[in-house]
Amino acid sequence: MLLTQKIYLIAASTIFLTEVLIALYVHDDFVRPWGGDVLVVILLYCLLRGVTRLNVLLAAFSVMLFACLVEGLQYLQIVRVLGMGGNAFARTVIGTSFSWMDMAAYAVGMVIVLLLEKMSGKID
Repeated sequence: MLLTQKIYLIAASTIFLTEVLIALYVHDDFVRPWGGDVLVVILLYCLLRGVTRLNVLLAAFSVMLFACLVEGLQYLQIVRVLGMGGNAFARTVIGTSFSWMDMAAYAVGMVIVLLLEKMSGKID
């Protein structure tokens, strides 16, 4: 049985739309790279919480681990290694360049998630 928690799915949908708008219309050196990376882990967290029974901390840890794994694959140039360098979708979804700043942005996103969950009473 798939459990859905509507508030998380609504938040995920809203953040996804925001990410699309940023990708299409924001071409700066701060919001697009930094804000997009902060939001992407929040998006993944909301999606995960929306469709699973994972608690706050396990969901946050899982998303952070996944984000770091993807960033690590970028360090290993996995898109190029797999011969998908010409595939715009793979380059966009997986990414092509490792950045410590991306890792910092993911951490900021997770801090925001944990603060919001704490304020809502879901973490003691």
